[in-house]
Amino acid sequence: MDYKVKNIYGAIKNPVAAVRVPGSKSITARALLIAALADGKSTLYGAQFSEDCRVFAEALRSLGINVEQCDDGTVNVYGCGGKIDRREAKIYVGSAGTAARFIPAMLAFSDGEYTFDCSEQMKKRPVGPLIAALEELGASFTFLGEKDSFPFIMRGAKNPADSVTVNIDKSSQYLSGILASAVCAGKPLTVNVVGSHGMDYVNMTIDMMWSFGVNVQAEGCRYTVCGAYQPKRYEIEPDVSAACYFYAANAILGTNIRVGGVMPHTMQGDYKFIELIKNFDGGEVDMSSYSDQVLTLAAIAPYFSRPTRIKGVAHIRGQECDRIAAAVTNLKALGVRAEETQDGLIIYPSLPVGGKIDTFGDHRVAMSFAITGLRCEGVVIQNCEVCAKTFENFFSVLDDVCAALTE
Repeated sequence: MDYKVKNIYGAIKNPVAAVRVPGSKSITARALLIAALADGKSTLYGAQFSEDCRVFAEALRSLGINVEQCDDGTVNVYGCGGKIDRREAKIYVGSAGTAARFIPAMLAFSDGEYTFDCSEQMKKRPVGPLIAALEELGASFTFLGEKDSFPFIMRGAKNPADSVTVNIDKSSQYLSGILASAVCAGKPLTVNVVGSHGMDYVNMTIDMMWSFGVNVQAEGCRYTVCGAYQPKRYEIEPDVSAACYFYAANAILGTNIRVGGVMPHTMQGDYKFIELIKNFDGGEVDMSSYSDQVLTLAAIAPYFSRPTRIKGVAHIRGQECDRIAAAVTNLKALGVRAEETQDGLIIYPSLPVGGKIDTFGDHRVAMSFAITGLRCEGVVIQNCEVCAKTFENFFSVLDDVCAALTE
């Protein structure tokens, strides 16, 4: 399905609008995992249940963990106390990167055999560093396609090792998954980290682990985890990654769209984007610690007065699509001068023209370039339904915002 973006630039009558976004996908996934490993019932408030989080919840259910979505929007998770009773299961992770990294990490500590399947998109996203770490713990793998990629059969470790080393150059989720699941070892686990990556999401994981009662000691690149999760009631923040699209719109429209519940003290690293664009008019920026917003910045960069050089994000070539190539391809389709670099891209000031946006099956491509079209006539987002991955009703929310600004 295609979506034609409304060009509202010059038609704004009321610059103030309010919007609500779903709960944080990152926090929801971590809360589901941690609550599943707690000893008893936890209640989650404000959880996101778009496609990725539904896949995550279903994966837990396939392991015998009861995840109950209530009519009032809360989610009850009946935890297993760190002991997975089901010794054999088929698990589908779809295109959900968090489920694909966290669920294998959890099951590496379980003495069972688990068959993982996924979408065609996920088969193209190797997880070699995670596989290597889980093998060091004592897990073993039989690959049903390409080596170090989904799908595969995993046999968990009967007696997991006391320590493990994980490389995070390509994703900090490898570390987050192992840290959050370490309670399943039944003993203190030391996790040694090599490589470099933005650590905001790791810090989020550790904060949430502490909140549920688990002790995480950090000494440089070494983490030691001990203790057990306690069930609790937990409030999930609004998704700052989703909120960023509306703050990006402010930057190019001169509007004052506010997203309910988004606060400066959030533990979500993407808040750095909101701070950046308050006074940004082009220049060089390292986005390694909030790389989910690379597409967002690239989509509004043509409207800045100076060229924008985004660096430090080579790893996003291996996400839902090659996001650097996708950004440059779509900018050029809109008549914008842009070029790839080794670890990012450069966008030059331009006046975008209408054109079709190839989403490459990536939700962030769709949402980002919808913002470009708010100031450019004739931008059409192809296959806009890909937004269901994280923000199912994004385009209807965008329509409501446009109406509030122009009516």
